[in-house]
Amino acid sequence: MSLPETEVEAVTEELTMAQAIRQAIAEEMRRDESVFVIGEDVAEAGTPFKVLSGLVEEFGTARVLDTPISEPGFTGMGVGAAMTGRRPVVDIMFGDFLGLAMDQIANQAAKVHYMSGGKLSVPLTIRTTMGATRRSAAQHSQSLHAWVSHIPGLKVVLPSTPYDAKGLMKSAIRDNSPVVFFEDKMNYQQRGQVPVAEYTLPLGVADIKRPGRDVSLIATSSMVLVALEVAQVLADEGIECEVVDPRTTVPLDRETLIESVRRTSRAVVVDEGHRSYGVGAELAAVVAEGAFYFLDAPVRRLGAMDVPIPFSPVLEDLTVPTAETLAETVRELCGGKTREGRA
Repeated sequence: MSLPETEVEAVTEELTMAQAIRQAIAEEMRRDESVFVIGEDVAEAGTPFKVLSGLVEEFGTARVLDTPISEPGFTGMGVGAAMTGRRPVVDIMFGDFLGLAMDQIANQAAKVHYMSGGKLSVPLTIRTTMGATRRSAAQHSQSLHAWVSHIPGLKVVLPSTPYDAKGLMKSAIRDNSPVVFFEDKMNYQQRGQVPVAEYTLPLGVADIKRPGRDVSLIATSSMVLVALEVAQVLADEGIECEVVDPRTTVPLDRETLIESVRRTSRAVVVDEGHRSYGVGAELAAVVAEGAFYFLDAPVRRLGAMDVPIPFSPVLEDLTVPTAETLAETVRELCGGKTREGRA
């Protein structure tokens, strides 16, 4: 059973996001023998980002399984194992490789429960990555969470802090639905306080990372950190930003997003996925429909440029939202309104 956040936060330790994720998986593997990890280089190598380092030493190669380079193959193995009572954590090294396993994810894992009339479940967790500016070029830098968010039957998680990453990973592993868990590569070394006590965070509950009254910044994954940076800068200019983190795109906590914008009357959605047809567009639509009569200005959205991610550092940095572009968008939206000037 999950505890109220105020109770578990009494005693904390500082962890990186990578450590928090590894800790969550290890705790669930100790708690439930049906949990196992499968994927490329997950055992001795601990994945290219070393997130899973040490798991094979504790749990052995029977529960931390290295595979050949075949995303469709080992994802399909995970789906089958989940259908027969196991709780696999399938590691897809880069989110860009989701396309290789999309049939298993979209046509098998997402649909088995419905096509069996509820007789079968697929308690599968798919770990993968997102995020640009790591100089990894077009095939290793995409943020493709909109793909799986569009598929009924899947749940989709995008943590932004070590605290959220651990609590949401544990909930994902325990969930009886297939969950796709996106980790931003650039956030692995981000540090934060994580409770020592056992805790989980429910899927489908947004978090207000910073309260404010002038504008709601609805941000996902690494863009939450950008939004918090902007909120601090603009506070000195008299603009109070409320930073809202959906934490999961499916299920989506529409109520928290709408209530935030009803309080502030302005909203900017910022997401690292491509701007066109993306998660940012869906979040903006939810706010526009639910808070229409409270808006003082149109909802704005920032996303990645609709181009393949360049390898050139100078060009790559131009493709994704930055603190500077977000701050300027907020200033334009607020029209120079300051704390003193607000009615």
